[in-house]
Amino acid sequence: MKNSKNQGLVIAGIGVAVFVLAFAGIMLTRNAGKSAKTVSTESAAATIEKYVKKIGPAQAPVVKSPVELADTSVDELPDIDTNEITVSPVTSLYAEIFSTSEKCGAGKDGWINEVAERFNREGFEVDGKPVSVMIRNVASGLGMDYIKSGKYLPDGYTPSNDFWGKMLIADGVLVEVVSERLVGNTAGILLTRDTQKQLLEKYGAINLKTIVDATENGEFAMGYTNPYASATGLNFLISTLQTYNARDPLSNESVDGFQTFQANVPFVAYTTLQMREAAETGTLDGFVMEYQTYINDPELTRKYEFTPFGFIHTNPLYTPQGTSAQKKQILQMFAEFSQSEENQELAGEYGFNVDLNYTVEQNEVDGTTLLNAQELWKKEKDSGRPILAVFVADVSGSMGGQPLNALKTSLINGMRYINTTNYIGLVSYSDDVVINVPVGKFDLNQQSAFKGAVESLSASGGTATFDGIIVAADMLIKAREQYPDAKMMMFVLSDGETNRGHLLKDIQSPIDALNIPIYTIGYNADIPALESISAINEAASINADSDDVVYQLRNLFNSSL
Repeated sequence: MKNSKNQGLVIAGIGVAVFVLAFAGIMLTRNAGKSAKTVSTESAAATIEKYVKKIGPAQAPVVKSPVELADTSVDELPDIDTNEITVSPVTSLYAEIFSTSEKCGAGKDGWINEVAERFNREGFEVDGKPVSVMIRNVASGLGMDYIKSGKYLPDGYTPSNDFWGKMLIADGVLVEVVSERLVGNTAGILLTRDTQKQLLEKYGAINLKTIVDATENGEFAMGYTNPYASATGLNFLISTLQTYNARDPLSNESVDGFQTFQANVPFVAYTTLQMREAAETGTLDGFVMEYQTYINDPELTRKYEFTPFGFIHTNPLYTPQGTSAQKKQILQMFAEFSQSEENQELAGEYGFNVDLNYTVEQNEVDGTTLLNAQELWKKEKDSGRPILAVFVADVSGSMGGQPLNALKTSLINGMRYINTTNYIGLVSYSDDVVINVPVGKFDLNQQSAFKGAVESLSASGGTATFDGIIVAADMLIKAREQYPDAKMMMFVLSDGETNRGHLLKDIQSPIDALNIPIYTIGYNADIPALESISAINEAASINADSDDVVYQLRNLFNSSL
């Protein structure tokens, strides 16, 4: 009996040992073959799911509303007074000129300001009357939108390059060329010194073809600016398309090539500032910028090498049809004055007109091609990968009245800039979280449900911002199970205050691991609090109290959705 009992104990011991070894084997090998990122992502998803169970979000009934397809682009443009006047006129007869910030900014960006002030002191006359010029800071794309819409017509318009004048003419808006060139600038790609060295060793030369090939191969992280708003971004787009087919940049060959290229572009900034901020964090190995900006920034020249690409930026001067003869004469006089030896030497001191020994290899393009290239970019920028996006709306008591009304306007107006091939959802939060619209393809039916849900939002209660973000993240994770290649993103619309539920420290690590960029739009907001949320994955943060917020959101949705 004793031997039998001992045998039983031995067998039991062996069984336990086998179980322990098997369990240990499972634990040791369960992550075998998985990258640290995969394990981290799975852990982050599990953390989010655990939080969601604790939050217990409610599901709102579907409320649909008719979708209006009318063009509201004129109403989106900010009032002209939101654009700074950098040089005021000194006479009653004067010409107003829209100029880009690298020409009419502060310090080394103030070339055209100084030329205009000189001009205004010279005592020029037209028909016996003293004349002067006024300079207003308006970006290239925004200036074109003002002129195209007719909302505000300047007397003169000097974008960074001639693309914008060509596109206006192609759109049936007549503008005359006063001067084909006020001052020269060169677009370029900034590469970190290590990246430059690596590409040079592999490809033997640094040029646009090298950049495109290396990006396609995933060899470095490339970023560029929204080609609807940025002259350099549009230059980069059309030049990249021409690397695939120089004669027909809109051919199937170019589209296929661009899809491959874009699949490996991690970042398209909706502004140059956003792109520079991303570069400063070390996320980007390369990004686009004009030489004049680069050479005047010691930090950029210290960290990056400049490689010219694409078309030269000549900063032409246009005047819209209907400008009076007197004002046209003022513009012509100003253009000639700007070409004086003294003023062109000043341009050289400010970083313009620098000979980089660069020869343009691109074929000239017309305005129709440029407009079609913008549309192609909007359609193909995600390379066939769907976007999964959830909007997270703050409906707490502090959002009552004007902030909530502005939030609703932002969302309803922004709908028209979201590609219908993307997958969109909506969450709202106060004390609790409500899933108003589950993630679904943004066809007309989903748009109707989205619009109806937005219109039905009302404000009350506390502010559980991070609970809303957690629920939205869970929705994105589950939607991505159906679309593994999809890109996830989130848009939080809030006043930035949080007094309920989870905290930033709870969501920071999982959101970072899941690589979900969170764009924040602040209404009467604690902007630094929202910026800290966007900073997790280097997304943009917009102050909705600014007068041009509707236009900013249009550019944000164009570049992101």
